Amino acid sequence: QVQLVESGGGLVQPGGSLRLSCEASGFTFSGYAMAWHRQTPGKERELVALIATGGHSNYPDSVRGRFTISVDNAKNTVYLQMANLKPDDTAVYHCKRPIGGIWGQGTQVTVSS
Repeated sequence: QVQLVESGGGLVQPGGSLRLSCEASGFTFSGYAMAWHRQTPGKERELVALIATGGHSNYPDSVRGRFTISVDNAKNTVYLQMANLKPDDTAVYHCKRPIGGIWGQGTQVTVSS
């Protein structure tokens, strides 16, 4: 069974950091690009990071320089390191395997003082 399970969300103060993890199972992790998206109520899901199989990564302007996506193929895990967090980063963060449209259940990140 193909599955993605996120963890690492929580409450953090503005300017703080957080690392999200997404553990994959049911497929050969290293053969796929992986992505992180976020969603707030009333808005569409927003792509915040994408990493290709060759390691090249892309970010939207809203998070570039603050977020970093990485993978550990041995652990079948993709990470999202978030720094200098802002209240606007508050959302449910989902990881996704774009091929096949496989989504995780999401993890809540709240940035608030």
